[in-house]
Amino acid sequence: MEIKKAIITAAGGNQRTLPLQTLVDRDGVQKTALRIILEEILKAGVETIGLVVGPGDQAAFKAAAGELASRLHFIEQSEPKGFAHAVHCASGFTGREPFLLLVCDHLYVSRSAKNCAQQLIELAQAENCPVSAVQATHESKLPFYGAVGGRLAAGRQRLYQVENVLEKPTPTQAEQQLIVPGLRAGYYLCFFGMHVLTPAFMDLLGHELAGASGRQPDLSSVLAKLSAHEKYLALEVQGRRYDIGLRYGLLSAQLALALDGKDRQEILSNLVELLALRGE
Repeated sequence: MEIKKAIITAAGGNQRTLPLQTLVDRDGVQKTALRIILEEILKAGVETIGLVVGPGDQAAFKAAAGELASRLHFIEQSEPKGFAHAVHCASGFTGREPFLLLVCDHLYVSRSAKNCAQQLIELAQAENCPVSAVQATHESKLPFYGAVGGRLAAGRQRLYQVENVLEKPTPTQAEQQLIVPGLRAGYYLCFFGMHVLTPAFMDLLGHELAGASGRQPDLSSVLAKLSAHEKYLALEVQGRRYDIGLRYGLLSAQLALALDGKDRQEILSNLVELLALRGE
């Protein structure tokens, strides 16, 4: 299985503006959040990226992508029908090929020589099946993410066989249905914002949307069905996600990028100085 296509959804709510925000990357260069995401994907070996945008947004995203705009295939979600619908809008773009799926309001910092997208894609290609990236997340943040339950794959570290998927579960639901052996108490495997998915997923998603009768299905319900349809794994990626849509999310992402880059000592010195001033 080769992953040569990716989808980024950027059509809903804050997603229409957050990727256009400017940050400073690890090398001290100013770039939009979109540009940083695109560089992560392309470095992982993806060749073409389908960007799902709202009506009239193409020009702004093209400008934010800069010279990488030539690698984009724009897909319009004409009506605000939710995230799952936005993903399905790209079904013509992906065709019968597997693909990488990302949201546009997450940035990533890897703790490995390979970036987070590379880790996920290489594992999916090796296992020849869909894989979702996950991160151990405290139960206080369950309202923001989908989460999986399952068991550790035999003889593997950080790789799980998915048995259940819930969208934004309550702590009680998570405790009852999403326990993963080996995680600290109060922590659950929540989605990381990137998945490698197969044509079977798109088929299930299309069927779910066709029978939705006006409601907006969530991606987690489709992924739960996928786990019953074919082998489906979750990889605890060596890295951290930073949701720039959260309160102080942009600030947290900027600090993480800066502390991972060439100006780490300068940033640390500035932070110490700020903390010292607060103590006066």
